[in-house]
Amino acid sequence: WPSSTPLVKITMTESHRATVVLHGESFDEAFAHAELLETSMGLTFVHPFDDPVVIAGQGTVALELLADAPDLDVVVVPIGGGGLISGVSIVVNELRPQAEVIGVQAELFPSMFNLVADAQLPVGGDTIAEGIAVAEPGQVTRQIVRALVNDVVLVNERDIELAIALLAQIEKTVVEGAGAAGLAALLADPKRFAGKRVGLILCGGNIDTRLLANVLTRALVHAGSLSRIRIPLPDRPGVMAKLTSVFHDERVNIVEIAHQRVYSSLPAKVLVVQVECETRNAAHRDQLVAALQAAGYDASLVID
Repeated sequence: WPSSTPLVKITMTESHRATVVLHGESFDEAFAHAELLETSMGLTFVHPFDDPVVIAGQGTVALELLADAPDLDVVVVPIGGGGLISGVSIVVNELRPQAEVIGVQAELFPSMFNLVADAQLPVGGDTIAEGIAVAEPGQVTRQIVRALVNDVVLVNERDIELAIALLAQIEKTVVEGAGAAGLAALLADPKRFAGKRVGLILCGGNIDTRLLANVLTRALVHAGSLSRIRIPLPDRPGVMAKLTSVFHDERVNIVEIAHQRVYSSLPAKVLVVQVECETRNAAHRDQLVAALQAAGYDASLVID
């Protein structure tokens, strides 16, 4: 596996008495090293996606999906090397031929998209969807995708993050970036799927706890529920009590207060306060900023 493989995936694999070897910064570098190990150690290589038996096994996901929801109009599937969507498209084509199969790739790794769309978008980068970060699709899978998949779309990192957060917050389901790519496609283009019965395949939950916490916190910031407000204040006793009374009046919870006296272009007797706070939503946050400004504070949101 690449050196960037989530720790939870490594730990769980090792718990089954497997030896995990990390090499390179991408799937393709790890794949090349695995081929060297196969030769030098006399091992049998099992391809993760470009193998008919592996594709057939992955296709059983669609058997279960259609058994529960036989009248789907669309099945949305993340694409890395193409094994999963190859198996799924074969099953859907056989059991529900009127349904569309749509593949989803991260914008940073549009390898299959480039093939089917005859495009030349750059491939590579640090994506949260590392499970589908494959620079070169399989030879078998690309033929199946061309024949049976209706479309391949791209999603950006922001929509993948949002999809991870929504699945955790609403569905109480932990899904890694690659697995959340399907929902990200719906979020990016809701009109395309409006009025249709859509099946999403959540193909993995290997996301490190720290990264998940970061994604959930960032989602609160984007939603306006967690904010940081910058306020210059005169550096004298009593000003903080007066300031916090505005937060109290607006029913806003203060999470953290940071003072900055040195790294500032303001006069020496003026300090900069950054207040991290919890609001109900973006409207409540904006109401707080307006109340601070009405009280005479030069308050502004801190947005990177």
